[in-house]
Amino acid sequence: MRRIDAVVRRLRTIAAELPPADGVAVFNRMYLTVTESVRDRLGGFADPSAMGVLDAVFAGRYLLAVDAVAARRRPPACWRPLFELRAHPEVHPVQFALAGMNAHIQHDLPLAVLDTCRRLGREPDQLAGDYHRINDLLAGVETAVREQLMPGPDLLERFEPLTHRLGAWSVDTARDAAWASVRVLWELRERPAAAAAFSTALDGAVGLLGRALLLPLALGPAAGPFPTTGSGPAAGRAQAQAQLECSGLPSA
Repeated sequence: MRRIDAVVRRLRTIAAELPPADGVAVFNRMYLTVTESVRDRLGGFADPSAMGVLDAVFAGRYLLAVDAVAARRRPPACWRPLFELRAHPEVHPVQFALAGMNAHIQHDLPLAVLDTCRRLGREPDQLAGDYHRINDLLAGVETAVREQLMPGPDLLERFEPLTHRLGAWSVDTARDAAWASVRVLWELRERPAAAAAFSTALDGAVGLLGRALLLPLALGPAAGPFPTTGSGPAAGRAQAQAQLECSGLPSA
């Protein structure tokens, strides 16, 4: 419990330091909600201690990405799209939320499960029940995020490109893919070169999907509450480049 409490404090600190419309802040708020929910429901898991360790190790991978950017280092490839586009005026808040979930679930989660197994001397199958038990909680969070951030029914036709794109991503599919990666990495545990190659490929593939989720949509001012220094695409590109320079990531 102390590990998760420390994570919650750090997530709250990040939230307090970022402007609300920042793309990383959007994901961070959602992730704080998830982490608090897991902490409050630890007693409902078959192995609360192991789940507490997994939750803290899992969160640590996101926090390492935050720290890397703060130190002007490149984060893992899966996180780069979110940090690079965090201030783009034509990226909708729900895109930021789902892109963060994509990076954290499809890349960070498999590695966190393997790290937890090594720390506790367990095998993935011993954590499988609780791993899948958390799916209902995450599905509820995903639904709430979509309901809160997606445009209302009166704007659905205008926002059809957004709803079409994001409708192809789901937390259930992402977690199933993450568990498949866990099983592959576990089978490769005695072949470190092959495991490293698989992890690198996974990182890159998840990053490509994240970039697709964050593809800017020319939906106009209602796309999201992002302040701009001017108007039009040129101003949007200038703002995104300024944020990119502040993040310490190289431009494309």
